[in-house]
Amino acid sequence: MEFINEEYLNSLIDDKKLFDVSYQKEIIEKSKLAKGLTLEESAALLNINDPEVLNEMFHTAKEVKEKIYGNRLVLFAPLYLTNLCVNNCLYCAFRRDNKELTRVTLSLDDIKSETKYLVEQGHKRLLLVAGEHPKKSELGFIGEAVKAIYNVNINGGNIRRININTAPMSIDDFKVLKSFEVGTYQCFQETYHYDTYMKMHPSGPKKDYSYRLYAMDRAIQAGIDDVGIGALFGLTDYKFETLALLSHAIYLDHTYGIGPHTISVPRLEPANNAPVAEKPPFAVSDDDFKKLVAIIRLAVPYTGIILSTRERPELRREVFELGISQISAGSRTSPGAYKESQDSMEEHQMEQFQLGDHRSLDQVVKDCTELGYLPSFCTACYRSDRTGDRFMALAKTGKIGKLCAPNALATFKEYLNDFASEETKKTALAAIEKFIKNEDEALQNKINKMIERVDKGERDVFF
Repeated sequence: MEFINEEYLNSLIDDKKLFDVSYQKEIIEKSKLAKGLTLEESAALLNINDPEVLNEMFHTAKEVKEKIYGNRLVLFAPLYLTNLCVNNCLYCAFRRDNKELTRVTLSLDDIKSETKYLVEQGHKRLLLVAGEHPKKSELGFIGEAVKAIYNVNINGGNIRRININTAPMSIDDFKVLKSFEVGTYQCFQETYHYDTYMKMHPSGPKKDYSYRLYAMDRAIQAGIDDVGIGALFGLTDYKFETLALLSHAIYLDHTYGIGPHTISVPRLEPANNAPVAEKPPFAVSDDDFKKLVAIIRLAVPYTGIILSTRERPELRREVFELGISQISAGSRTSPGAYKESQDSMEEHQMEQFQLGDHRSLDQVVKDCTELGYLPSFCTACYRSDRTGDRFMALAKTGKIGKLCAPNALATFKEYLNDFASEETKKTALAAIEKFIKNEDEALQNKINKMIERVDKGERDVFF
């Protein structure tokens, strides 16, 4: 726990010098260089109260995100394998003591069926999720699930990258996981505050704070060089959680030269028979949520910030402006829910938590396009050896955008040709022309050639 110094983080939060408006403005100006911020500087921004200064920070967060990643929003969906779990997290519907929950573990045929549904919606990237259970989420089952998903192909439509969100593993097990050809490994600490962590996890293997905290170290040592961290905001003071999350990012970057590929910012939402979720101990307001997202973008400019469908569409639109680069769409958070809800977009009774955005992928794509964003289904970096320190070098220097733009546009055109509604196509085709015109002549030519190949029927065009 060396890199989570609670006393130091709390001292920053209480430091009156960090409330100085002039100092806060200096930090915002510095952040425009997209080189990141210290913990002290991040703490100062957390203490912004002046509306004018806050708006300037929001504007800068968008500017920095676009400097690194452009106006792209990468889309994905979660796929839950099982809701069986031996942990007893007080905020989760999957917790062991929830006797009201129907327990389900997908068979390989179920997994293929769920994948088929997602492919037919247009998805190319999945996040595989499983509750922690020694028999139902063991490595062999995950490996078979990954293989089954990759084998689904519908007229050239397929899942091209699977990211994984599972319980922490040993180094040896992480090596096995890497052999499955997965992408980013995600594991959220939930809360970095030790006493809160112990209270929220009264039993089960997840009760081991340190084993979870050092999961990313073991994953990286095993050769998984893209890792994703996150905190569940609402369990303790959001200022502490933000600074602790940034401490983790800084530690990984300094120790391995690989900062987190992604940082997720879920807020605690109601969940069936989960007492803490019904009344969050430290509920985070929409305004504070927007503030923390902007600060993470400025403090860790190279990372991909993920926004889930926990949030309402109205708020999602606002938070997109603050540095978000990846979003889930058309999500379900219980095993088998995609198949069961093909004729309905209603909330599923066995979900892990309550969703705020129930829109289909097509509706989200149309909305993003109308807002001026470029929806991306690209998975090229994972298959072109642009991971770990190679990706970081491109992201930290702002060079990743020259690779992302053509790949994003080619995958977006593929989505429009194969899956989009006529209404979405009308909006998006005009937007594509505008996106292309924003690039230099050489890149325009490359993009047009890639799109021409897509229009002729070629699929999975990237470089």
